[in-house]
Amino acid sequence: MSTPAIQTTVVGSYPVPAWLAAFPTANALRDAILVVLKTQELAGLDVIADGELSRFDVNHPETNGMIDYFIRPMTGIDPGLSREELFKFRSAPGMKFRTQPAGVVRAPVGEGTLNLPAAWQAVKGLTSRPLKFTLTSPYMLAKTLVNVFYPDTRALTMALAEVLRRQVADIDAAVVQVDEANLTGHPEDADWAHEPINHVLQAVRGQKGLHLCFGNYGGQSIQKGYWRNLLPFLNRLDVDHLVLEFARRGYDELEVFRELRPGIALGLGVVDIKDNEVESPDLIAARLAHAVKVLGAERVRWVHPDCGFWMLSRSVADRKMAALVAGRDKFLGLG
Repeated sequence: MSTPAIQTTVVGSYPVPAWLAAFPTANALRDAILVVLKTQELAGLDVIADGELSRFDVNHPETNGMIDYFIRPMTGIDPGLSREELFKFRSAPGMKFRTQPAGVVRAPVGEGTLNLPAAWQAVKGLTSRPLKFTLTSPYMLAKTLVNVFYPDTRALTMALAEVLRRQVADIDAAVVQVDEANLTGHPEDADWAHEPINHVLQAVRGQKGLHLCFGNYGGQSIQKGYWRNLLPFLNRLDVDHLVLEFARRGYDELEVFRELRPGIALGLGVVDIKDNEVESPDLIAARLAHAVKVLGAERVRWVHPDCGFWMLSRSVADRKMAALVAGRDKFLGLG
């Protein structure tokens, strides 16, 4: 089967099945991942993911381990902190959605027991479809930490990037996607944040993706900003495609991406994950048609939800995935 001109995918997370949370055994986790993969296969998605269930922890079910899964196994990071350190974190801009830091950096950061390749190996044989592997950006991880060891956030971020780089080098996924949901509200760091992110991406063996959104916490957008402020950052990325939020924000900024460097494909968010209403295939096709009219067919190569599905009910997420594929097919005249 030939690859469609516009491929469908998910951003990453999927609602944790209630029976997994109630009975969190290794066998139940494997069964849950099989269910998530099969659900995406049946929806007709071109590139699927494990719903980020490889990160599942019954103590942190709500965000599918976007931060703690990566931070807790690393060395050099202390989970205990003083009252003064907690105050320092809560005074930092842009982190009010998180009441507690992921830890305090007191020594050189090392990978410790973090083993992303093992998580990948546990999933890759469960489907014949192309698979995506996702991981959190070193910039976002750094912003959740209190740093008392490195000279500045930039140095800490590069140290985290080196840990992640060594891990992704051993992952042969069709797509490796780095997720960043904090930089969108902090363009003042965009003149250097591409360096640690590129450090990770340059070790990727398959397609290199970067997902950017404005936050997805309890149905709220945490960051405020504009895509135009990040265009210089985007043009410095060593990336094959972007996975960007649009459905919730609207499409008024599409013209900004006319200035995106040639060779970077755009992934278009056409499904609002902060709304239970399921988009119609006609609406999704119309959103695609508008984007292609503005940017051209060569630029728009991926279509997906705005962000992960973790906060929705499974029935809503499943219907949104089916509509996504149907809308893409309608636009391309497939099937």
